[in-house]
Amino acid sequence: MRKWLPLLAVCLGTFMLLVDVTIVSVALPRMTDSLDASFSALQWVVDVYVLVLAALLMALGSLSDLAGARRVYLIGLTVFACASLACGLAGSSEVLIAARGVQGLGAAAMFATNTALLASNYQGRDRGVAFGMWGAVNGAAAAAGPILGGLLTEHLNWRWIFLVNLPVAVVALYVGARYLAKSPTRRDRRMDLPGTIGFTLAATLVVFALIHAGEEGWGADSTLALLGGSALALLAFVLVERRRRDPMLDLGLMRTPSFAALMGGAVVFSAAAFANLVFVSVWAQSVLGFGPVKAGLILMPFSAMSFVAAGLAGRFLAAVPPQYPIGGGLLLIGVGSFLEMSLTGSSGWTALLAGFLVAGVGVGIASPILASAALAAAPADRAGMAGGAANTFRQLGFALGIPAVGTLLSGVVARELRDSGLFTDSGEAAELVTGGRSEAVLAAVPEGARQAAGRTVENAYAAGLDQVFLAGGVAAVVAGAMVLLLVRPSAPQPEGASPRPAEDALPKGHVAAG
Repeated sequence: MRKWLPLLAVCLGTFMLLVDVTIVSVALPRMTDSLDASFSALQWVVDVYVLVLAALLMALGSLSDLAGARRVYLIGLTVFACASLACGLAGSSEVLIAARGVQGLGAAAMFATNTALLASNYQGRDRGVAFGMWGAVNGAAAAAGPILGGLLTEHLNWRWIFLVNLPVAVVALYVGARYLAKSPTRRDRRMDLPGTIGFTLAATLVVFALIHAGEEGWGADSTLALLGGSALALLAFVLVERRRRDPMLDLGLMRTPSFAALMGGAVVFSAAAFANLVFVSVWAQSVLGFGPVKAGLILMPFSAMSFVAAGLAGRFLAAVPPQYPIGGGLLLIGVGSFLEMSLTGSSGWTALLAGFLVAGVGVGIASPILASAALAAAPADRAGMAGGAANTFRQLGFALGIPAVGTLLSGVVARELRDSGLFTDSGEAAELVTGGRSEAVLAAVPEGARQAAGRTVENAYAAGLDQVFLAGGVAAVVAGAMVLLLVRPSAPQPEGASPRPAEDALPKGHVAAG
């Protein structure tokens, strides 16, 4: 039994950090009411965590090579726990957003070291068992997030979705400090600090631009300035990476069609499959009047189907060329999104059921293959980098998807409310409605027009979600076709390339879902 305690320490941390990606989705309406937060603040509460996680994942993987994976993991756990406490005690949306960013830093340190810790603590058959259990925990975390968030929010308080991390983190820290073996270090590598800054700045500015475009419009000078700043930061990142001996990301990999298509597919995969779920949860609570638990339960068919399909895919599709499960999975996500477009103002949650089931199958068959396919598409001496890049691009897709979905949804809702003529300030009303505060909007409408205004709000949110599903479906179908056309089972190895040690070739932070 004692030999599995290192696995317990790793799985506890992994479960927490992955649950915290989705657990906030059902709590957002209660958060915005409690903190009197704006719609843009609502997006940042979800997005800043994933953005920091994505931006720092590869860099902290490199740091763990220098300082040791065990040390980085335990420090990350400590940071995550302290930030969770700050989130739970936050008295304003600004404090909550800042604490979520620090929480993302801790999560990145934990996520980047998972596979290295398992590889250094287990060998032979035990290693296979450890990775199998760890993968199951990943899938369970993605499925449990909305339900756990709903239960804590409805029966305790939204603050407990963060405070519940504290006892789990204490156990993980104790077990990890006592039983995780010391990790080897590699002094021949350097952390790519300039590359990390450039990548983080480019990603942050484009997220700012997407959120700002929903408030001020795409043609606003401030929006264009943010997009221009992001482009400049990305250019600086490319120039830096081309000249570094130990780059965070070897840009030569992107010249391989298979690898480039997989990275594009990874971005679209997360954006199309998961970003809309945040606003579906808000719709269920603010328009359908569901409580947090019921709002979490309506996402269960999607999570459960992806969990089951992932298990079957891992068992039966291991020998199938990767372009087929990944490309086919993206196509199914697209079809599921198109099926969800049947939503109307009078629809109940069951209007989304068929789409959830189809998209869940797509997520399940594509997700377990993505990281291993990235390994196969890269030379052996870049395998660890390729796996880390795959997970980074997946998280980046979610980080970009949230503001893109929010901007599109808010724009459609504003147009529908403006055309109705029932609202004095349709822009402000749209921001409140999209953020889950429909009751406050309707309370400001004269009583005689309130019933008509309520139907308008229902129709507007449904129309906005339909456009979100359309955009996600198109993106997923295009990405699926790209993967099927460009990805090949393996990439040719350069002459003289020597394979890396088995544990070094494992992808940092491979996840089964979400």
